[in-house]
Amino acid sequence: MTKEIWINLPVKDLTRSREFFTKIGFNVHPHNENNPSMAGMSIGEKKVMIMLVLEETFKTFIRAEIADASQGSEVILSFDAESREEVDEIARKAEAAGGTLFGKPEEIQGWMYGCGFIDPDGHRWNALYMDFSKLPK
Repeated sequence: MTKEIWINLPVKDLTRSREFFTKIGFNVHPHNENNPSMAGMSIGEKKVMIMLVLEETFKTFIRAEIADASQGSEVILSFDAESREEVDEIARKAEAAGGTLFGKPEEIQGWMYGCGFIDPDGHRWNALYMDFSKLPK
C-alpha cells in the first residue's frame, strides 16, 4: 500500500529553487542534500515530499516534453496554513524569495483565507487557512 506521495516538479536552477522553498518554510530532505540533479523538500506534519528535479533529469522520467508553465497551468499545488496571519506571512516570504503573487491574501467563499503565488519555475501554489466553522451547511 502507498506510504508516501512525492510530487515531482521540473526546475531550471536547482539551487535557486531549493533556496526559494527553504525561504518560505519547506525543509530539505537529508537524502537529497548533495544530489546535483534533484532535491527533496518536505512540508507539513505528514511531510509531503516535493521533489525538485532538474529539467534534463525530469525529461528522462516522463519521456515527453515539459509543459511551459509560463503559458498555462495543469495543476495548482495547495497546502493549508494554521492561521490567516500565516497566509499573510507565506505571501510576504514568497515575494521576498523571488516568487510572484497571482492572488493576494483574501477571504474566499466566506470560510477560507488564502493567497496564490508562482514559484521561480512558473508552478502555481495556494496557501489556504480554512475555518470549517464558517463552512456553509
